[in-house]
Amino acid sequence: MAGLAGGIIAVLLVGEVVVYAFFPRPETALEHFNLFQENRLVGLLTLDLLGMVAYLAFIPLILALYLALRRSAEAVMAIAAAVFFLGIADFFANNNLFAVLTLSDQYAAASTSAERELFLAAGEAMLALFNENAFLVSYVLVSASWALISTVMLRSQIFGRITGWSGLLAGTAGIMAVVLEHASPRQSVLNVAIGFYFAAIVLLLV
Repeated sequence: MAGLAGGIIAVLLVGEVVVYAFFPRPETALEHFNLFQENRLVGLLTLDLLGMVAYLAFIPLILALYLALRRSAEAVMAIAAAVFFLGIADFFANNNLFAVLTLSDQYAAASTSAERELFLAAGEAMLALFNENAFLVSYVLVSASWALISTVMLRSQIFGRITGWSGLLAGTAGIMAVVLEHASPRQSVLNVAIGFYFAAIVLLLV
């Protein structure tokens, strides 16, 4: 099951790269609403639908890694698994994908400008919560978990060193991406952060 889940995750990670390369995420609630009305599937994809599915697929994979590596460092693996599942819980608790979709439909059906302004304000609030909580906090927790798991991989005889180092660098790159994204509003710094995000994906695939 873990092997199958790993294959599914690999496909989903590639899919996320394609989505963000060809369908940049809208910046405002109005742009999200308009995108949902034009193409609901693309709207869902830009709000990390593939990430939601990937997180579910990670559950059997993390459990299998815990069982495989617990004899090497049971305490570290227990903490790593707990942190990972905490990251998943945070993501799903704060992901407002379907709430934004519902607000988009209500905005489209609104008959007065006052109603539309109300739905736009609610949409902006939902997107702010999603950006700060569901993605960033969850991403840091999951990346830290990967780094912990990979350090145990490097100490075990089960996984190769390339696998262990790739996981460790993936976790580190993920954390660095979030730090850089919030370190400065300059575009040059944001471009470096994006580079770290993509590096984390590539390393995780390895």
